[in-house]
Amino acid sequence: MYIQVKLLKGFQRPLTYKVPEDWKKQNLVGKIVRVPIRNRETSALVLSQFPKLKTKEKFEIRPATAIEQFPPDKNYNTFISKLANYHQIEKLHFLQRVRTFLEQADPSTRPRATQDTANLETQKKKVILTPEQQKVANFLQEKITQQVYQPTVLHGVTGSGKTEVYKRLIMHTITQNKSVLLLLPEVTLAIQFEKIMRAQLPQDIEIFSFHSATTVKNKKIAWQKLVKEKPILIIGVHIPVLLPIANLGFIIIDEEHETGYQEKKHPKINTKDAAIMRAHTNEIPILLGSATPSLSSLYNVKKYNWKFFQLKKRFSGNFPEIKTVYLSDKKIRRNFWISQQLEDAIHNKLTKREQVIIFLNRRGFSFFVQCKDCSFIFTCPNCSVSLTLHKNNLLTCHYCEYLISLPKKCPACPEQAQSAVTKGSKKEFLKKGIGTQQVVTILEKIFPYARIGRADLDTTTKKKLWQETMENFQAGCIDILVGTQTISKGFHFPQVTLVGILWADLNLHFPVFNATETTLQQLIQVAGRAGRNHEKSEVIVQSMSEHRVFDYLNEIDYLKFYEHEIEKRKMLGYPPYQRLIEIELKNNNETFINRDAGNFMLALLNAVKKNNFDIDVLGPAQPPVSKIKNTHIRTIYLKGKNINHLGKIFNEIDKETYSSKIYFTPIR
Repeated sequence: MYIQVKLLKGFQRPLTYKVPEDWKKQNLVGKIVRVPIRNRETSALVLSQFPKLKTKEKFEIRPATAIEQFPPDKNYNTFISKLANYHQIEKLHFLQRVRTFLEQADPSTRPRATQDTANLETQKKKVILTPEQQKVANFLQEKITQQVYQPTVLHGVTGSGKTEVYKRLIMHTITQNKSVLLLLPEVTLAIQFEKIMRAQLPQDIEIFSFHSATTVKNKKIAWQKLVKEKPILIIGVHIPVLLPIANLGFIIIDEEHETGYQEKKHPKINTKDAAIMRAHTNEIPILLGSATPSLSSLYNVKKYNWKFFQLKKRFSGNFPEIKTVYLSDKKIRRNFWISQQLEDAIHNKLTKREQVIIFLNRRGFSFFVQCKDCSFIFTCPNCSVSLTLHKNNLLTCHYCEYLISLPKKCPACPEQAQSAVTKGSKKEFLKKGIGTQQVVTILEKIFPYARIGRADLDTTTKKKLWQETMENFQAGCIDILVGTQTISKGFHFPQVTLVGILWADLNLHFPVFNATETTLQQLIQVAGRAGRNHEKSEVIVQSMSEHRVFDYLNEIDYLKFYEHEIEKRKMLGYPPYQRLIEIELKNNNETFINRDAGNFMLALLNAVKKNNFDIDVLGPAQPPVSKIKNTHIRTIYLKGKNINHLGKIFNEIDKETYSSKIYFTPIR
């Protein structure tokens, strides 16, 4: 008996090995085995198993040495094969990722959840579900017991108690001797949920995190539980959905609308798509929860009869009053970015010793710096983006971390091109836009008596500083918290009664088909931080221009937005009415990538014509950021109704004939 294998690392051509006598009765296809290669042993995936060799080999065929411990998931091979086909990559990629993740070194610093202990303790008491919550729980408990595929969307307004429903369903699944996946879009949220679940679920439920902040020791303990088919709760972001789980019984995707489920590096696996595929393969129910469900999920409710439930009431507190203020007015104010309405509201809340969140989806001090005389803009030499000004007059690139000090003179003005002894005064630079550091500076001048903190991507990369900031805000030691999207979801701040949004229309102008959807989702999520424990709270939304999206800022109007937006998508043929594929080409040489992009475009057009498929080929084009770390990028899009046809077109073209790296990403 023989097996053909592919090494998880190294040599990529399939290799043949003998099957030891005591293995012959086993079906080895899809299993991981240890095999000798030269003077060492390594792991390999078994591709096929056969009794005899078709041709006589010129060299000795060595036997495999061991079968690695692997959870006995009978559906796993089918699932990763489907996922690999969907993303046009080898299924070996997923096994490599799981193996690499298990062996990764411990994180240097492990961020902790910021939920305060007192708040968690009050939740330990048995919670009586509301009729709305109980209806969801009853429906899905039956599906979990039956073990049938049932996608279910839970539209629960902010503060409506979606987590209570999750807890009830987790407990029911574990009693059925089944495991649960709880997926979150960010590691910080996963850590927070882990702490909540450990504090509030019965102690006999075993809980394991599985993300970048999990220690190797805990990952290996979790792996052993999976090998032994123990019922456990696994909390994470991307990796958990790729784990072999023999007794998987239920999947929960919280904040299902979040773009964080789309991985940033190629192949850009969308964890939500993968989880839905996993649930379908395993024939188990899956719950997608959000205060702002994605248009694709709501479309699936209408088109494919996904189940839909709503939680329309908050557990405590009332919805905030929402006001929209346009900065284009000519009213006199102390600072352009802080309207008089917002200044008055902040002052009022500080007087009452209540807390304020100021939200801006932009870090740094300002967008870019421009010479007032010659219009020169400081840009990154490695990436096609302008440099962002930070405190201490430092210009930095947020893609490659390139850093320089803001010079005293413009490097592009004619007088600067002369000799070093050229006389010249200090140049005046225009600082365009606004960032979180600048907002903090402005607020410190207007409210010198207030305690102001900042939480954005700059501080979240410094885990300890971010953790201290969030804990101080939770404890009431900070009056005003200035932040970006890192504070827009998941957190419960009982004393926040005002949320100010400084530049609400910023992302509406991005050249992506779903800019309106993602902007509204983010605005509603951050507005939902206000009034969790108060009867009266407010949200002031500042915008540079008017837009129809502001008509739907009230959470209860979100489904009206769906009806409005879905018609536009239908008219333009964008998802969810048609599938969209992004093909990304990358090359260090600009001449080569332009040539490859043009040739690949022609090859796609020829493949579409040959197969007679109804597919639009769009491009090639330069994306908004067309160079990152000296790597040039070009994009081509395929648009059509059949995802299999789109994959077939891409698969027919020989990518080896191109010097550029070529990637295939399905877009939701």
